[in-house]
Amino acid sequence: MQKQTIKDWAVDDRPREKLMAKGAESLSNSELIAILILNGAVNKSAVDLAKELLAKTDNSLQKLGKLTVKDLVNFKIKGLGPAKAVSIVAAMELGIRRNMADYKKDIILSSRDLVNYLKAQFQFKRHEVFAVVFLNRANKVNHFEIISEGGITGTVADPRIIVKRALEHDATSMVLCHNHPSGSVKPSRQDEELTERIKTAAKFFDIRIMDHVIVSDEGFYSFADEGIL
Repeated sequence: MQKQTIKDWAVDDRPREKLMAKGAESLSNSELIAILILNGAVNKSAVDLAKELLAKTDNSLQKLGKLTVKDLVNFKIKGLGPAKAVSIVAAMELGIRRNMADYKKDIILSSRDLVNYLKAQFQFKRHEVFAVVFLNRANKVNHFEIISEGGITGTVADPRIIVKRALEHDATSMVLCHNHPSGSVKPSRQDEELTERIKTAAKFFDIRIMDHVIVSDEGFYSFADEGIL
């Protein structure tokens, strides 16, 4: 028996029609991805392709969000080529940016105020990333910038570049931040030494280092909270 296409389904079961009638929250992950995919392949609907893709990632959107276009294409799912892979990667990136946007309105008073913001930025990174949150006198986020990206085990950041960026964005304080893809949030000796170098460089320009936050899937570590800043 030939498999039905989405056009043959009841209207309530078609992803696009279902979204318009009931809202995006009523759709499953596979149905939402099917809308991005647009169409299926021979004997496969877009939902079938979406389910096959999710199976490759253990039905985890976290894992899906870490994949590149090349990764998706390398799954060799028939009907899922570069064009559809680009749509999926773009949608995942928009989700990250949406999560980040709201934090620019907030006043940052402690590391906990930034943890969700940083996790939204780093959660799909498979390598270590060092970034800085630049704050104004009112402790609002002026600018967020990834300073360097490294390998699986570490990255480096130049204090001169960080101070220069702070001056360009009229920052009076900064929060240093990076991720640990390994999961552990315990700072290394190199993390502590780098923090001290940046703190010393920033002090010459009356720029305060409020914190250095390390985030991972397991939680976060705050230098300020631990009293070692």
